[in-house]
Amino acid sequence: MASDTLARAKSSDAAPPTAAPENMVWIPGGVFLMGSDNHYAEEAPAHKVEVAGFWMDRTTVTNREFAKFVDESGYVTKAERPADPADYPGAQPEMLAPSSVVFVKPRQRVDLHDHFNWWAYIRGADWRHPRGPASSIKGLDDHPVVHVAWEDVVAYAQWIGKDLPTEAEWEFAARGGLEGAEFVWGDELIPDGKYMANTWQGEFPWQNLTEDGYERTAPVGSFPPNGYGLFDMAGNVWQWTTDWYQEHKNNIESPCCTVSNPRGGMPETSYNPDQPEIKIPRKVMKGGSHLCAPNYCRRYRPAARMPQPIDTSTSHLGFRCIVRPSDKERPA
Repeated sequence: MASDTLARAKSSDAAPPTAAPENMVWIPGGVFLMGSDNHYAEEAPAHKVEVAGFWMDRTTVTNREFAKFVDESGYVTKAERPADPADYPGAQPEMLAPSSVVFVKPRQRVDLHDHFNWWAYIRGADWRHPRGPASSIKGLDDHPVVHVAWEDVVAYAQWIGKDLPTEAEWEFAARGGLEGAEFVWGDELIPDGKYMANTWQGEFPWQNLTEDGYERTAPVGSFPPNGYGLFDMAGNVWQWTTDWYQEHKNNIESPCCTVSNPRGGMPETSYNPDQPEIKIPRKVMKGGSHLCAPNYCRRYRPAARMPQPIDTSTSHLGFRCIVRPSDKERPA
């Protein structure tokens, strides 16, 4: 059974077409079983998907890399700009100020059904000030950039001449060639007592034992890479993908048939219960974060997925880029 679980996925583009771009690794592409029937409902059904080969950033984009982009382009992130009142009819003026969503650890057990017990919309929080206006990224150059909304990551990718991965590309890469494994490194969460990713130990959200060494984000590459040489494909920060969020079954005709790099089509929307007229499209984010814990969110697995409103940035969400070779570069 273990040999079946750790079988290598069928590879279609085993050899890279060109020399590696700086700090990127070749993901050979192939057929794999995407999703899972054993965990959260949104991951099902497991289904066969084929993706072509591509290059992927070895790590998530860091504060150092994002700062270079901002310095050279003059770009201002969404969290640093006031929101347009036309996009949020009826919103209180203070809610339109430059802000972002920050995890704030409560001091005691709280109701896990209400995420407002640990998430706060903080004025002045942004990529330079990850925990609010009094914080900074001094000493965090090699940590993943956070508080980046969808338009921010698109702007970065366009500036650097790369793209963002589809959900299928991201999941294939995260699996590192292991077909059907529970985690990106195998089937045990902590093999031989060794922590393989930056996740939450203790009772979420109030008790963080930091047994993996990190209270919040970790410098990229702090944990072992997966089989393709990619770091932090589980934990640390969630990662944006290009797919509009929808149920897997909407992308496939049958779980027995192989689909070629499916992409989420029409966007679903999330609703503000206090302002139901505001509809916000959502993208798929993957990978889990340092806030994922066994008692609340076991989403530090390659099959896991969550919807993320495109207008919202948070303290636990970042991204990495890919480069797809042209057809003439692809091996015959």
